[in-house]
Amino acid sequence: MNEKEFAELAAGAALDALSPDDAERYHAALVAHPEWQGIVDADADSATFLALGAAPMAPAPELRAALLARIAVTPQTGDITDLGVASSPAAADPDDHHAEPIVTETAAGATAPKAPAHPLRVLFALAACLALLVGVGVGAVALNDYVNRPASVVALQDIQSAEDAQEASIELADGGTATAHWSASLGTAVLVADGIETLPEDRAYELWFVRGETPISAGVFEADGGDATAVLAGEMHEGDIIAVTVEQAGGSPSGLPTTDPVIAIPTA
Repeated sequence: MNEKEFAELAAGAALDALSPDDAERYHAALVAHPEWQGIVDADADSATFLALGAAPMAPAPELRAALLARIAVTPQTGDITDLGVASSPAAADPDDHHAEPIVTETAAGATAPKAPAHPLRVLFALAACLALLVGVGVGAVALNDYVNRPASVVALQDIQSAEDAQEASIELADGGTATAHWSASLGTAVLVADGIETLPEDRAYELWFVRGETPISAGVFEADGGDATAVLAGEMHEGDIIAVTVEQAGGSPSGLPTTDPVIAIPTA
């Protein structure tokens, strides 16, 4: 056993995740190579820090659900290339010296051996990341907030990252501001309103793409304390006018505007 193979087993030992056979190999190697004790100590210190380095905090249910959903789609056997571990005879049986080595192409077209990451090492790294996120409350909250971002926020961030991102603003009658953000290449538009009037429960703001003379409904939204961020449903075309009318709750039953626009922002 070489030092790299021992380090892989040491990671599993720190997590108490070795099989009986691997545990026997691990202890025998440590007896034969006492100079490797430093590897054991480093992994043990890391595991102890992760367990005791922060006050325990129960993760939010949404964070737990997101992690379980990720685990559900992560291969547990067979091809586990998503975790950086190649599936091959050599990877399946590291003690079989007749197995074909894993190779990867270089820039010159030649092939060179590629040592697969050991599942135990991957497990150790994954455990470290999850323990830090869950153990440190700020990290857990930040991850939870990121996973559960509203669709309008995700769309706005996508637009702002696009090379053809554009925006235009107008002043509202009550002194507020409405800003349209759009990307023609993404076909996405988002309206951000600041200081827009809050409507009664039986009324709602309806979004429209006005394409030439044709209004196309793009969903409804509500203003929360005078603020609103809403992604327009459907595909935006360059040159559309992004408009908003006041309709009955749920939107216009006819699919056409029933009032004059309170917001109209050209995208051309």
